[in-house]
Amino acid sequence: MADTISTPRMQKALEAMCDTIETEKDYLSELDGAIGDGDHGVNMAKCFREVKKKLAESTAADMNILFNDVGMVVLNSVGGAMGALYGTFFLKMAQESAGKSELGLGDLVRMFQTAEQGILDIGKASLGDKTLLDTLAPAVRALEQSANAGQSLAEAMANFEQAAQKGMESTTDMLAKMGRASRLGERTIGHQDAGATSCYFILRSLASAVAN
Repeated sequence: MADTISTPRMQKALEAMCDTIETEKDYLSELDGAIGDGDHGVNMAKCFREVKKKLAESTAADMNILFNDVGMVVLNSVGGAMGALYGTFFLKMAQESAGKSELGLGDLVRMFQTAEQGILDIGKASLGDKTLLDTLAPAVRALEQSANAGQSLAEAMANFEQAAQKGMESTTDMLAKMGRASRLGERTIGHQDAGATSCYFILRSLASAVAN
């Protein structure tokens, strides 16, 4: 298995991401309905349908153009905080992959670190606040550890996905401290966060680029 991800492989992974969000939209809205507005899945699916249209037209030769296209669509298609957060995520990935048509593990570490920092800068959430950060941060730490241990790209992305899943699941026991859910206080304990869940689906899809 190659130890780099090509632009066409990443594009396939991003298309799979759009399909996953579409498939899981009802589940995401159900999770959101327990402690939020109940529209997270609908909004995400609407947005990623537009992303899929953009990807279908794409002739991106490098990762920067590919991720920038996705980021701009997300930023303009999802209202509120989620559009800004996920838009920033993809745009920061684009920024860190300028001029690259292949990504190695070191590239991915830098891209995800920059994307995480972008979300920290605009979201103002901390680890443990029951947000998408609780999925993203453990995944990025796992990727860093894999790189430091000299693991293969496939091993690193498997660890990345596993850490993202554990992070997502950990939000069930957390008290929401951000957004509308924070008003419900103790009632938010026992419910998995919808944003953390959509983040997991996105990260899992990106990890699948290794196998495409």
